[in-house]
Formats: sequence, structure tokens, C-alpha cells
Amino acid sequence: MAEKRDYYDVLGVSRDASDAEIKRAYRKLAKQYHPDSNPDNPEAEAKFKEASEAYAILSDKEKRQKYDQFGHAAFANGSDGGFDFGDFDFSDIFGDFFGGDIFGDLFGGGRRGASQGPMKGANVRTSIRITFEESVTGVDKELDLNLKEECDTCHGSGAKPGTSPETCSECNGRGRVIRQQQSLFGMVQNVLTCPRCNGKGTIIKEKCSDCYGGGYVTKRKKIQVSIPAGIDNGQSIRIRDKGEPGINGGPRGDLLVDVQVSRHPIFYREGYNIYSTAPISFAQAALGGDIRISTVDGDVLFNIKPGTQTDTKVRLKGKGMPSVRNKQVRGDHYVTLVVQVPASLNEEQKEALRKFEASLTGDSDSKDKTDKDNKDSKESKLKKFFGGKN
Repeated sequence: MAEKRDYYDVLGVSRDASDAEIKRAYRKLAKQYHPDSNPDNPEAEAKFKEASEAYAILSDKEKRQKYDQFGHAAFANGSDGGFDFGDFDFSDIFGDFFGGDIFGDLFGGGRRGASQGPMKGANVRTSIRITFEESVTGVDKELDLNLKEECDTCHGSGAKPGTSPETCSECNGRGRVIRQQQSLFGMVQNVLTCPRCNGKGTIIKEKCSDCYGGGYVTKRKKIQVSIPAGIDNGQSIRIRDKGEPGINGGPRGDLLVDVQVSRHPIFYREGYNIYSTAPISFAQAALGGDIRISTVDGDVLFNIKPGTQTDTKVRLKGKGMPSVRNKQVRGDHYVTLVVQVPASLNEEQKEALRKFEASLTGDSDSKDKTDKDNKDSKESKLKKFFGGKN
């Protein structure tokens, strides 16, 4: 089996291309290799499918993130290399120049059957902010959201109690109508959403007074979300069946929760490792010994060697972030030691440092020399003031 090409190479875009650039590149390739303009050309059809697969991955934020991190291996266990064309809607790309349900024929997927069949509801996206400490330990949060629920009055039909929706006479209940139009490739037959019933296949003549014919009302809901330990800023949590209601008996969509982790004044993370700095005094650096270092698990004692220099890095193994998949697996904590120089000293401390400096340089007369220089300076000033007179 031939090795798959890089999706960015397939579309001819850079890895930092914007969503708009990816969309433009795909539209160009799709028009070039579409089977309608290349009849009986297996090579063109293969390129069309390849471009469509690349676009379906790179146009989806979550899938693109996985692909950037793991490449094709991220989708290695699914159909057709982890990608199912039936789960992706190309209508926003091709509705204006190809129309119809062409992808169901090409890929065995698409919108199967009539549009009034059961369809999964739309996903709902929200965000939540947690502290750095909560990202380490994991936390349970409660979300307060406005979600659509089935109307209690009409039980989701949208019709006034005692009445029922009627079959649309435009599409005869199919939800779609067939239109023909002239295009660059000749006469094209398009399957379009019925303009009268908007694809529902039914018309509500007497609407429910509570939901105004929509079949659903908005209600305030409290949703519990469990945020796992080790989650990073910008990652998302999917809560199944907590999104918008399905259509015609279809399942509800999902709730996607984007997690925002607040910055910490001391710690920052890279992957599963944590980094910070720790101040030590000049005496501690020179003499060595135990120092106290702050970690996400609390303070720990660490023994440093005598003569430790500033910017020395130490590793606290297993004190980093836990793995999202396994709390028992953790990264490390890397600490940069910074020797602090006191900003102000009293006379006794200065004298001690002078003696210390003298002991290092071997100049035992340094203090006497300093005192003599100070005395000579004072005498010189006095002579100058009195005009050189003794």
C-alpha cells in the first residue's frame, strides 16, 4: 500500500496556513479534479478524494491539532486511515458550483437518505478557567449553560396541541427537491434542500405558542464536568450527549469544554515538565546545605553543594505534571538557583565582608590601608579649607 502524502503537501499550503487559505486551496483542487469535469478518469478521482480527505482533517481544529502532533498515525485505527467521509459535510464548499449530494456517491457516505431522517444535533462549545494548581490535581466543576430542550407543550413537534405537522407539498415529504442548471461542465442536476419546509418534509400551519414552532425551548442547565489532572491550557473535554437536541429523533450533539489554565506566579510548564527559579543566599551558595524549594506538592528540602553558582539547575524527579492518561506517571520539576546579593548592609555586616574579602586575597592590611586612606583624605580636606595652614 502506497504511503500517504502529507496533507499540507496535498493542498499545497504551509503548516501555518490559515483556515481561509486551506479552504481556498481545496476549492481550487476540487474544481480541477472533480469527477464531473474528469469523467472516466480514475487518477483525477483519486486526487479528488485525496484532497477531500486532507481538507476534512485540516479544516477541523481538533483533527488538525492531532495531525500536527502525530501525523497520519493519529487516525491509523479508523476507516480509510482513520477518516470517514460520511462524517464530513462538504456542502459549504461545493453548494455554490457543484450542488447536490455528490459525496454520497463518491465516498459511500454523505447525507444518507432523505433529510427528514434522524440526524445528530449540533455540538455546543463553551470554556472554563481553572487555576494552575487545579490543572495539577484535577478538579470537578459545574457549568451553568443555556441549552435547548424539547418543548413540554408540543413534545417537540412544533405544532399547536391537537394539531399535527402536514406533509410538504413541494417535496412530498422528502425534504429535498431536484433542480437542473447549466454549469461550466454542462447540465448539472442538483439535489437541494426544499425551500418551503427547509428540509423538514413537513409544514406546521398552527405553531405551538410556547416554542413558536421550533419544537424546543431554551432552559438553564447545570452540567458537571470532571477535569483530569495534567490537562494543559487550550485542551478540550468532550461531554457526550450534552449538546443540541437531535433532529427527527437523532441523538443529541456533544458539549465541548475548552479549558483555560491561569498563569502561576512561580511555575510554568512545558509538556509535562514544570520550571521555576529559587533564590538562595550568598552564604548558602558558598557553604552548601539544605535549601527549601517550592513545588506543586508543597515545599521540599534539597541539599546543594558548597560553591553553588547562580543559574545552577537542579532536577526534582517526578515533581512535574501528571499524565492525563495516567496520574501515576509524572514529569519532572527543573529549578534554576539564583544567588541573591543583599541590597543594603549595616556597618557590622560590611566589616565582616571586608575581613572575608581580605582572607580571600591574602591582604591582611586592607582594613588598615582603608582607614589610613580615609584619614589622609580628611586631613587633606582640612588643609585645603584653612589655606594649607597647620
